[in-house]
Amino acid sequence: MISSSYSRCVGLLVLSLGCGAILSGCSTLGDWMRFNGPNGQQVVEVQNTAPDLPIQVVEVTDKVARRVFASQKRNLFSETLGNKAPVGYTVGRGDTIEVSIWEAPPAALFGSSGLDPNTGAATTQVTTFPEQMVSSEGTINIPFAGAVPAAGMSPQQIEAEVVRRLTDKAHQPQVLVRIKQNASSKVTIVGEVQTSLRMPLTAGGERLLDALAAAGGVRQPVDLVMLQVTRGDQNQALPLGTIIRDQKQNIVLQPGDVITALFQPLSLTTMGATGKNQEVKFEAQGITLAQALARSGGLDGNTADARAVFIFRFEDVKALDWPSPPVTTPEGKVPVIYRVNMKDPVGFFVAQNFPMNNKDVLYVAQSPTVEFQKFMAYIFQAVFIMRTLTSL
Repeated sequence: MISSSYSRCVGLLVLSLGCGAILSGCSTLGDWMRFNGPNGQQVVEVQNTAPDLPIQVVEVTDKVARRVFASQKRNLFSETLGNKAPVGYTVGRGDTIEVSIWEAPPAALFGSSGLDPNTGAATTQVTTFPEQMVSSEGTINIPFAGAVPAAGMSPQQIEAEVVRRLTDKAHQPQVLVRIKQNASSKVTIVGEVQTSLRMPLTAGGERLLDALAAAGGVRQPVDLVMLQVTRGDQNQALPLGTIIRDQKQNIVLQPGDVITALFQPLSLTTMGATGKNQEVKFEAQGITLAQALARSGGLDGNTADARAVFIFRFEDVKALDWPSPPVTTPEGKVPVIYRVNMKDPVGFFVAQNFPMNNKDVLYVAQSPTVEFQKFMAYIFQAVFIMRTLTSL
């Protein structure tokens, strides 16, 4: 008798385990069993159920998507830093220059003249002064001309000024100014480049990509690099890929510019009823919601609620026109849950315009029918076990 009862209990245990294995063996039901995230209604009602949390729930329409996109639009270099043609090289403080002067015969102020033994014509020698650095006052010294202003002037302007000062002292003077060392007209390239350096600028007008090439290029993939240009009190950044594709952004550099190559490993997290729950990396130029869904495997056809696609984000206060001033975090951000209805065909157009941000969480809620199917699966399992028990 004891042996028979023991055998029956063991049989029931094995049967129960077998039923569980059969049910869990169904991939769809297995997904239902494992999924425990909030449904769409619970996410939408978070403002009411958690009044202490300053969370805004926003239904994404085409107007909202375009407003968010406009708030994140980066200023182009051509718009903010200008794209003027090169104006030529100007001498600066700290530059080293060389000045040479010729005089028409008979020369007496700087050199001596003589006769050419072949032609018998009068000749003169050039007088080249020692190299000198432009002073902190921005001047150089020339005998009989005094302190000649040089900083901020081109070599041709300096030549003209020296000639003007020597006109009544030398006989038809001719002046040549050469830049021996460029110390003031340089740009600095740092960051994710092969070699950080200071590159001198010439009258040719070097551009942004010229400086990047001089530094040996970037050490990271092009699509993951931002180029930041600091000019005076202006500080602008653009994806390197954008600069390569749009030559208007390959701006002419100015003395003192600082170029920083920034590695931007951007990513977002996909959760819920998507094809893959994972971290999705994307390029510095950004991706849209449609691209993010595609990279995560799209919506799970068995479990997803297409009407409940959510983006969790800490948003900038200026991103939207809020009905009332929102409560912000200590960092000045607004916790926002954007909702997109992918059941509506319009949602696919909205998804193409809605930009994703770094550290966003993309969550797809479970369909309400899945909860009912899960409940019915438990019922069928219980009925099957009970019928088995009564048949023993």
